[in-house]
Amino acid sequence: MLLSRPISRPARPRPKGWASPARAIATVLIAACAGSAGATATFNEIKSAYTPSDTLILDRHGEVIHRLRTDATVRRGQWVALADISPALRTALVLSEDKRFFEHSGVDWQAVSAAAWANLWNTKTRGASTLTMQLAGLMDKDLKRGSSGRTVLQKMGQTVSAQMLEHQWRKDQILEAYLNLVPLKGELVGVDALSQTLFGKAAHGLDAREAAITAALVRAPNACSTVVAQRACQVLKAIQTGVTAADCTELDLFTLAMFQRRGFEPSEGIAPHVARQVVRAAQSDTGAVPTTLRTSLSAPLQRFAVQTLQQHLRELAGRHVEDGALVVLDNATGEVLAWVGSSGALSDAAEVDGVTALRQPGSTLKPFLYAQAIAERRITAASLLDDSGTQLQTASRLYIPQNYDRQFKGWVSTRTALAASLNVPAVRTLVMVSPDAFNKQLIALGLPLKETGDYYGYSLALGSAEVSLLSLTNAYRALSNGGRLGPTTLTPAAPPKAGQKKVMPNAAPPVLNPGTAFIVGNILSDPLARARTFGTDSVLATRFWSAVKTGTSKDMRDNWAMGFSQRYTVGVWVGNASGAPMWDVSGTSGAAPIWAVVMKHLHRSLPSLAPQPPAGVVQAAVRFSLPQSTAEPAEAARQEWFLRGTEQANFAINTEATPAGNTGARGLKGLKNSSRAIARITNPTTGTIIALDPGIPPSHQRVRFMAEGKNLRWVMDGKVFAKGSVAPWLPWPGRHVVQIINERGEVLDEVRLEVRGAGVKS
Repeated sequence: MLLSRPISRPARPRPKGWASPARAIATVLIAACAGSAGATATFNEIKSAYTPSDTLILDRHGEVIHRLRTDATVRRGQWVALADISPALRTALVLSEDKRFFEHSGVDWQAVSAAAWANLWNTKTRGASTLTMQLAGLMDKDLKRGSSGRTVLQKMGQTVSAQMLEHQWRKDQILEAYLNLVPLKGELVGVDALSQTLFGKAAHGLDAREAAITAALVRAPNACSTVVAQRACQVLKAIQTGVTAADCTELDLFTLAMFQRRGFEPSEGIAPHVARQVVRAAQSDTGAVPTTLRTSLSAPLQRFAVQTLQQHLRELAGRHVEDGALVVLDNATGEVLAWVGSSGALSDAAEVDGVTALRQPGSTLKPFLYAQAIAERRITAASLLDDSGTQLQTASRLYIPQNYDRQFKGWVSTRTALAASLNVPAVRTLVMVSPDAFNKQLIALGLPLKETGDYYGYSLALGSAEVSLLSLTNAYRALSNGGRLGPTTLTPAAPPKAGQKKVMPNAAPPVLNPGTAFIVGNILSDPLARARTFGTDSVLATRFWSAVKTGTSKDMRDNWAMGFSQRYTVGVWVGNASGAPMWDVSGTSGAAPIWAVVMKHLHRSLPSLAPQPPAGVVQAAVRFSLPQSTAEPAEAARQEWFLRGTEQANFAINTEATPAGNTGARGLKGLKNSSRAIARITNPTTGTIIALDPGIPPSHQRVRFMAEGKNLRWVMDGKVFAKGSVAPWLPWPGRHVVQIINERGEVLDEVRLEVRGAGVKS
């Protein structure tokens, strides 16, 4: 019996292109993974797609002035270049996670073999995943680790993607991307967020201990401090020699302390209120928040303004004042160059933006009142106004205005009344203009008044309405621009071309008469005119041309300094966000010193020239005298500015002038011309409300209008109804305007009243 045996045959040559099954599988995997977003993306694409959780606010020149967190779901810092990461951290990471990082090509086959052998014998060992493989898992959501680990297919895809990354990227790029994308602790992603939060420093400043803790967190991001410290001790021993048990104990305590630290504030810098404002604007415009936003602010000026405000408030310690705000505008463009919304750490309400908050402006509204009266040709800058005690009947009470120093100056010119900030002449001027007309003028100037002029009454002359610092500063900017009001902006304007000057963009028609804007600005720049209140050596005086006005609200709750130079307008508010009154803080001790320091800083090397008078403004010599021929002049003779057609040489008080306590609605109209007898309505006063009673006979409800003057005619709602100094009138429900006119039909005075109740028949 013959036993068969296999016949030995020579091996067939393999066909060209033949591949083993394993190689075929690998080829299929490579083809399957070729479309992986992470594997095909370039380093620059990954870096460009990186989005920090913070938005950087830049000044007009690109300098970072604030950082604001805008993503609450994750905490990412800025992308950090590898050269700006601590060498200790780079070394610790490689020794901890991938010792042969600079030797392999994406997959550490030696580590894979060791891991496979350990798994075979159920021995615990370090995983075989390299930094490149981990980066592939971070970049491709399909390869991210699940709660139960990665599947076999994910691991194979991770392996292929890592090899593709190594083929396309440099080692330094892989390490840089990994350190910026790796989750580390809780919501923290990337080395910048971790180093800022736990260690309070930038990534380039991490020492060996901090680097060891960071590397330990890569392995166990959510481990407790004890576990992290044990792992960090091993890492520290790998990067340093001579590490003892005592060093590890110290490291344990250090790790515990770092875990309790919470740095990396969501808002940090010198412009928190601007940061929130521009971020909100960007979100409303585009629905998304960019990583950087450029503003019109000047970083050096913003820094100086913050320091100046805080320093002065510290000097006011003990006077119950802790808040302040400051804004600087470019006169030509409306760009906001500095915006300090609060005193920061000195305030209990640092989040409140004092630039946009509504507060009572005090006497800072007076320039606009006098400008309106001059424009309406009711007074001139040289008209004499009576600064004496007066009582004004309003609908609800008797209004008795007082000056800041509780003293009266007698007859003063408009220039002195405004520059010295006298209250009674301002109220008398408002009586001429009327609260309703002045209210409309303020609204036209961009001030957000919520009520009517009748609601505020005569106190509107002294700033009883509420305005914001930004809107008030912009109104003063309109004064500097010849009465033209333009919008403010936090967006930097394009720089002018060589040889061009800055101009107001899309300038609207003036909301103030250009001539009166010039005259009021000239008054506010006059140090002699303000001397009666502020002295000749006032903090408001500057070596260059500037115009300034201070204001203090009732009970010293708000203190303001508003002013402008040839190029800038600066507004300052000092007070308490809570509305509590300050203690002994005047116009020259509160906001004015801050205004002066900032304005002088702006013009430390920049001149400021006085504006040229516009067309329609003339200058003339004036003289003043009181009723008695032997009395001293009310004010020294001088050159004064007038609207053309209103100029005159002599200003005197007519002997027929009424007592200072009697003030009608426009009862000062005749005071500017000594050749004209004074005429005024003495009863009733503007704002009078008459209530009718149907049960009283009509003859007993007649109202007696009384006036002082000669050859008067009474006009009711445009119709003449009586002549003489006394006029009886049967009231009828409604609002009425009562005027007195002369033989030429010129209106000499007027009052507005209201009749309420049922009509009565004669």
